[in-house]
Amino acid sequence: MDLRDKPYLKEIRLKRELVTDFAQFPFCVPAVKELDSLQFHPDVTFFVGENGAGKSTVIEAIAVAMDLNPEGGNKNTGFSTETTHSKLDGFIKTIKSFKKPTDYYFLRAESFYNVATYLDKLIPPPIQGYGGKSLHKQSHGESFFSTITNKLKGNGFYVMDEPEAALSPARQMAALSAIHQLVENSSQFIIATHSPILLAYPRARIYQFSEKGITEVSYEETDHYEITKNFLNRHEQMMKILMEG
Repeated sequence: MDLRDKPYLKEIRLKRELVTDFAQFPFCVPAVKELDSLQFHPDVTFFVGENGAGKSTVIEAIAVAMDLNPEGGNKNTGFSTETTHSKLDGFIKTIKSFKKPTDYYFLRAESFYNVATYLDKLIPPPIQGYGGKSLHKQSHGESFFSTITNKLKGNGFYVMDEPEAALSPARQMAALSAIHQLVENSSQFIIATHSPILLAYPRARIYQFSEKGITEVSYEETDHYEITKNFLNRHEQMMKILMEG
């Protein structure tokens, strides 16, 4: 791998001069309201934070700004079940490198069923690229894992929104290994996640989304790491607190 090939997406900047009202969605979301620019790691960049912090809003805008379908899939996945995505992509400036990836994919947990349905209507399962089997004929977890291990070919730009949603802890570790192999094969990932397993990947930048905006943090500084660690180390005491509270 030539390190000069990456990152494919170096940075995004919010075109603040185009925003007429920061009280309107999605600009009222603190992560967006305080956004100036975000710089991406050549290998993996993680977005973490509580539900509603704006991770999916920003990651969706990045995917659409990179010409990917807001519901997921690759650049050839052209469908829309319902137009629900924000218009944030139109206010995002993308700063790219001189190198272009040859593979693209947006794996989005909440709308992955729609991608599977679209593919079954359009392309015979053996040639869809997901292991020779319809995604609807695989379990939820198998379909996610098959996407990571079969559909992603390397030399790619990959955006993922909660890819761990259907994966067991063991499969999350296997997915982490697959992601690393793709990174080694000149790929770049931007991932929104709640998984402390995925977040442990060492060649990464982590952005914490909160009411204060977006800040870069270390793995050990994330709530996901701290809460999981405390719960596992003190699960009996924690259960008493939770059950009695």
